[in-house]
Amino acid sequence: MSLTLSDIEAASKRLKGRAVRTPLLEARAAGAATGGRIFAKAEVLQRTGSFKFRGAMSRLSLLTGDERKRGVVAFSSGNHAQAVAAAARDLGTSAVIVMPADAPALKIANTKGYGAEVVLYDRQKEDRVAIGKKLAANRGLILVPPFDDVAVMAGQGTIGLELVEDAKALGITFDAVLVCCSGGGLSAGIGTALASLSPQTKLITVEPAAYDDMARSLQAGERLANSPGPLSICDALMVDKPGELTFPILKRLGATGLAITDDEALAAMAHAFYELKLVVEPGGAAALAAALSRKFDAKGKTIAVILSGGNVDAEMFKRALNSAR
Repeated sequence: MSLTLSDIEAASKRLKGRAVRTPLLEARAAGAATGGRIFAKAEVLQRTGSFKFRGAMSRLSLLTGDERKRGVVAFSSGNHAQAVAAAARDLGTSAVIVMPADAPALKIANTKGYGAEVVLYDRQKEDRVAIGKKLAANRGLILVPPFDDVAVMAGQGTIGLELVEDAKALGITFDAVLVCCSGGGLSAGIGTALASLSPQTKLITVEPAAYDDMARSLQAGERLANSPGPLSICDALMVDKPGELTFPILKRLGATGLAITDDEALAAMAHAFYELKLVVEPGGAAALAAALSRKFDAKGKTIAVILSGGNVDAEMFKRALNSAR
C-alpha cells in the first residue's frame, strides 16, 4: 500500500478539533546566520509535545467499536508512545506501550500518565517489534506501528498541508523542507503532500550521524541497516533501518538525506530556546541543526525546518543550554 494526497486530506478531517494546527515561525536569527530565509514548524507545541500525535490519532480514530474494546499496542522510544497513549485515552480505549528501558524518564512517565501500561525492554538485546507482535497476539490487541502504516503516515502528512497553506498565505514558496527522520513516516507524509501541492520543493531527511540509515539507503537505492552499538542523544531518531512502506515512497519522491552530530543537535536546541523561545528535544532539533551547521546550504533559499518534538529531560536540556556558552 502507498500513500496519496487523498489519504492525507481525509486524515486532516479526522484530526480537526483533536490535533493542534501548529504555528510556522520565521527563524530570523537562523536566516541571518545562514544567508537564507528559514521558517520553523513548531510541532513541539503539538499535543503530547510532538508531531506523533497526528499519526496516532489518525490511526486510532479508524478503530472499530470492537477494536476499541480490545485495545491497542505500540512500540516507541517515547514520542509515539505518548501520542498513542493520549489518543487511546481520548477515544476510550486502552494502550500497552513497549519502550526501551533507557528512554528519557520524562517520556516514560508521561506515557504512564496518559494511562498506558508500559512494558520496558533492552534495545541492545531485544527486538521491540517482536515484543509488540507477541503482545498483540497474546492479548488480542491492535498493533499501531510508529511509521509503517498508511493512516499514521497520512496523519503526519497533515503537516505538509499546513506548510503549503501557510506558505501561500505568506506569499512564499519553499525551496526545501528539512525533516527530522527515524523510520520515515513524517518524511513520507510531508513529502507526499509536497509532491502534489508544491512539487518544486525538495524534501531533505535529517538523521543523527550514527543512525543515518535513511540517507544511505536513499543514496544506494535500497534499504540499508545501521550497525548495532553506537548511541545518540537523539533518542527519537534511533531506528535500525528505514520502514518497509516509507522507504519506497521517499525513494519515488526523490528525497535526499543528511546527517548531523550530537553537538550540532545541542547547538540547535540552544538556538531554538534563545532565539525562538521554544523547548526542543535533540531529535526534534535535527532539521534545524542541518541548516545552522551548513550541512544544508540555505544561502539564498527559503526553507522550512520541522521542530518535530520537545520532550526532553531537564538534564539534557541543561546540557544543550550550557553548550551555547
